Amino acid sequence: MGNYISINLEDQYRKNEKFLQSLNEISMERQIQMRNQMAQRQRAMEIAKNRDLCLWYTMFYIAAGTGLFTGFRRTKRVYFLFPLLPLTFVNLYYWDLSYGNKIHRIRMEAEHIMTHESDMLELPCGLPTPSSLDQGRLEEDERKKIHPPLP
Repeated sequence: MGNYISINLEDQYRKNEKFLQSLNEISMERQIQMRNQMAQRQRAMEIAKNRDLCLWYTMFYIAAGTGLFTGFRRTKRVYFLFPLLPLTFVNLYYWDLSYGNKIHRIRMEAEHIMTHESDMLELPCGLPTPSSLDQGRLEEDERKKIHPPLP
């Protein structure tokens, strides 16, 4: 009688194991999809932020350029035009970042690093393990016992 129950439980366990594995796969796929969509939204927000900053900076560049050029026309002194050189480079950088293909060039460089220079991406001391996490947690508990937080 006990043998029949144990065989039946083993069969049920095998059936449930396949079912749980499929549930875990679906859950993992959903997590990956959610993280991908969140990353896309964050990148979209970053691009929108850069475009807004670019527009503000362009308005500043136009105002400063007009003032500097007016100063040059009145005094005929060339040093009024010198600040336009770095302002032009910064303005072109933001235009390239916001409306150009700088994002694509950055992505291509990142893919190159990931494929050809992956050793630069390794974490110091490697990936954390469950035992190292538990050890850190126990050390933190011990530290709290020795030095309790002040009220």
